[in-house]
Amino acid sequence: MKVICDEKGIQKAINVIKKGGVLIFPTDTVYGIGCDPYNKEAVEKIYEIKSRENTKFLPVLAYSKDVAEQIAFFDEMSKKITDKFWPGPLTIILKVRDDKLKKSLNIKDKIALRVPDHECTLALLKESKFLVGTSANISGQASFTNPDKCSKDLKNYDLFLDGGKINSKMESTIIEIENKKIKIIREGSLNEEELIRN
Repeated sequence: MKVICDEKGIQKAINVIKKGGVLIFPTDTVYGIGCDPYNKEAVEKIYEIKSRENTKFLPVLAYSKDVAEQIAFFDEMSKKITDKFWPGPLTIILKVRDDKLKKSLNIKDKIALRVPDHECTLALLKESKFLVGTSANISGQASFTNPDKCSKDLKNYDLFLDGGKINSKMESTIIEIENKKIKIIREGSLNEEELIRN
């Protein structure tokens, strides 16, 4: 089922999330696939849809930094960099503080978090607080910015929230802070120079 990302569509999407469904939705970088991160069955379904190894952890989107602090520990440098780049195309790996998420997401002590800069995604997150938010593609293949191509490529999701074509060329940059230095795990929309300069 495909719906437009308007008030009605967002409400349908929120209902799908609450019922343990899997949703495809637009973000500021690429189309994402997600679910309630506390729902282990829904998380496992995403791994199946993406043909992704379940040893590779799934990132989580949060409504705001304040909300993100409920599930992860931020040191001073993490706070400073997320203040600069959130909402935006920056994913940061932090120590997880929520034991329930460790079980549902099959993670040990770290979680990848991002606050996206997209009206539609933030409207979803305002209600749900958190969403699994990984790229809506078969693992190892290119990510999608075009909703028509994305909806044809993936199967077995519950709802497609169409936000139109996304004007972005890259996924988010993934970083981790180690010994008070920025370690880039995956360079995306933000490069090392931009991160260090700020």
